[in-house]
Amino acid sequence: MKPILECYGLSKTYGNGQWALSNLNLSLERGQIVGLLGPNGSGKTTLIKLINDLLVPSEGSIHIDGKLPGVETKKIISYLPERTYLTPSWKVRDLVSYFEDFYEDFKRERAQQMLEALGISLHARLRALSKGTREKVQLVMVMSREASLYILDEPIGGVDPAARDYILNTILTNYNENATILISTHLISDIEKILDRVIFLQNGQAVLNATVDEIRMEQKKSIDMLFREVFRC
Repeated sequence: MKPILECYGLSKTYGNGQWALSNLNLSLERGQIVGLLGPNGSGKTTLIKLINDLLVPSEGSIHIDGKLPGVETKKIISYLPERTYLTPSWKVRDLVSYFEDFYEDFKRERAQQMLEALGISLHARLRALSKGTREKVQLVMVMSREASLYILDEPIGGVDPAARDYILNTILTNYNENATILISTHLISDIEKILDRVIFLQNGQAVLNATVDEIRMEQKKSIDMLFREVFRC
């Protein structure tokens, strides 16, 4: 079975001539939860936007399930952006109906169960919810799809610590075993317990791509500790 994500010599430069990604070669197998980690400006957001067909490479190529980013790949990617995109005037039930109409792989019953577990009413208007609760709603929508690749950009960044374990458990229990989850986050100590593999990006290049078990066996360190050493945090 081909990898879910393949990058070959992937580079992206912006108008100022600065390379956000530089000759990145990367392959992600199916059935893993992968941490995409790096300091601000390392290229994480650029890579995520390229995967989601929101940017076009300057050089090299990127394939999702063997296809170039486009309409077909968007059908199998479930993307949680860092910033909310919800329509404030909608009620939660309106958002559920929208996802059900727009995505063939959306599971309404799963979404309703997760919302109920979080104590979020279907009748609540989005503008009346706190920022953290809106982010929970958005994550529920993303994880209620039967996607092949989930891309989560700071999924627990705006969530209170008490809810983080539930959010992480939601991520773990609501994707099929052949899917891949790519998580970009700064909260490494909170998220590392669910990761199978980590990728460290620095200056647009992968400086580390290893399984969590390899790091713990060879480096004798946690992911958070290694990250702090590599990037001198």
